[in-house]
Amino acid sequence: MRFIPHSDQDVERALRVIGVRSIDELFDSIPASLRARALLNLPPGLDEWEVWQRVSHLAAENQVLPSFQGAGCYRHYVPAVVGQILSRPEFATAYTPYQPEVSQGTLQACFEFQSYVCLLTGLEVANASLYDGASALAEAALMALRLAPRRSRVLVSAGVHPEYRATVETYLRGFGRGVIETVPLGANGRTDLDALSALVDEDTAAVCVGYPNFYGVIEDLGAAAELAHGCGALAVSVTAEALALGLLQTPGRCGADVAVAEGQSLGLPPSYGGPGLGMFATRERFVRQMPGRVVGETIDESGRRGYVLTLATREQHIRREKATSNICTNQGLAALAVTVYLGLTGRRGLRRLAAHNAVRAREVADRLAAEAGVELLFAAPFFNEFAVQAPAAEGWFESAVESGVVPGVRVSDVAPGEPAAAGRILIAVTECTGDADVDRLVHVFREAQAA
Repeated sequence: MRFIPHSDQDVERALRVIGVRSIDELFDSIPASLRARALLNLPPGLDEWEVWQRVSHLAAENQVLPSFQGAGCYRHYVPAVVGQILSRPEFATAYTPYQPEVSQGTLQACFEFQSYVCLLTGLEVANASLYDGASALAEAALMALRLAPRRSRVLVSAGVHPEYRATVETYLRGFGRGVIETVPLGANGRTDLDALSALVDEDTAAVCVGYPNFYGVIEDLGAAAELAHGCGALAVSVTAEALALGLLQTPGRCGADVAVAEGQSLGLPPSYGGPGLGMFATRERFVRQMPGRVVGETIDESGRRGYVLTLATREQHIRREKATSNICTNQGLAALAVTVYLGLTGRRGLRRLAAHNAVRAREVADRLAAEAGVELLFAAPFFNEFAVQAPAAEGWFESAVESGVVPGVRVSDVAPGEPAAAGRILIAVTECTGDADVDRLVHVFREAQAA
C-alpha cells in the first residue's frame, strides 16, 4: 500500500496557482551550497511487505541480556492492560484539551493522575505532568526563584542525578537569574548535613535532595527540609525511582514543600531511555506559581460531575510575563499509563512490590559480598539500587556483556566530568531480576575480582 497525499497533477496545479515553476524554486532563498549538502542519499522506497520483512530480520538480530542497569531508568513488569488502554483511539489520538467541555475523558484521566501523585507525595496539589523528572526539578527551581525574587541560590545535593543537575543549570541560564551550588555527600552516601548547614543562608531559594538519591541511598529528607526551612527556603525532594514512594515515608510528611519525580517506573517500559514522565506536587499555598496545568472536578448546572482546567498559567492562556512555564502540553499517554498502572496495583500492591524490590536488592548485595568479595560503597540504607567499586581488571565490563549479562551502569558514563564517578558501578534490582540473572552477575564479579 502506498501513501502519496498529492498526485503530480495536484502539485502542478498548486504551483501554477502560486506562480512558480517547480518545488525547487520555493527554496531559492537558501544558498545552493547548503541545499546540495542537505540532499539525502536514500535507497529506493519499499512496499509494506518488504518493510515488514526487513524490520523482522533486524528484530531477530537483537539479543536480550539480563541487565542490572538503572540510574534513572528501570525495568519493571508492565501489565498488558496498560498498553491495551493506551491503544484506544480516544486516548491515543487525543491532544491537549483546548475545549474542556468536549474533552471530559482526557481531563478525567489527568485528574486521576494528579490524585495519585498527591497520594504518593503526601502533598496537596499536583499538576497534570511534565516532560520528565529532570525538567520537573528544573521547573521546581524556577518556581522557588519566583516565590523568592530577592534570592538567587539553589542548593542541589551531589546525590541528585547528574543529568538532573545539568538540566537545572541549563534552565537557570535561560531564566537569567539564579545559580546552582552543589552540596557534597558524606561518607555514608547521604547528603552531608553539616556542609548543607554551612551553605544555607538568606539568599537560598531552594534545597534539593534525592529521595532516594542517585546512588539508591535513602536520604534523611526531614533533616534537610528542616535546614531549608530554617533560612526560609523551599525543600525539594527529587525521586528518579518512583516505585520507592510506595514504601518510603511521603516527601510531604518529611517536610518537603515540592516533590518531583520521574514516573517511568510506574507503567512505562525503559524503551532505550524514553519517553519519561515528570511528576510535580507542592503545597496548596504555592499553586499559583506551579508550572503546567491543574485539572479540577466540579458539577454542572444539572448537578452532573464534570472536569475543568482549573489552572493553566502558561503563556497561551495569560500574559507571557505572568506565565509560570511555556510547556504546551502534558505527557498525556505517559501520564495515562501511570494512572492505569497505579489503579491496577492499588496502595497495598504498590507497597508489596516496593518492599519486594528492596528485599531483593539487599539479597543481591549480600551475595555479591559473600561470594565475590564486592562491598557496598555506602553504608546508608538503600532502596533497590546500590553502588559498588568496579573490579580493577581492564575490560571486565565489556567481557561481562560478551558473556551474557549487563552488570549495571558505569557512573562515569552518566557523569563523565565528576572525579568521584570513576570506578563506580550502579546495580539496580527489580522484580524482573531472576535467580539465574543473579547467578551470572555474581559469577562475572567473582571472575573479574580474581583476574
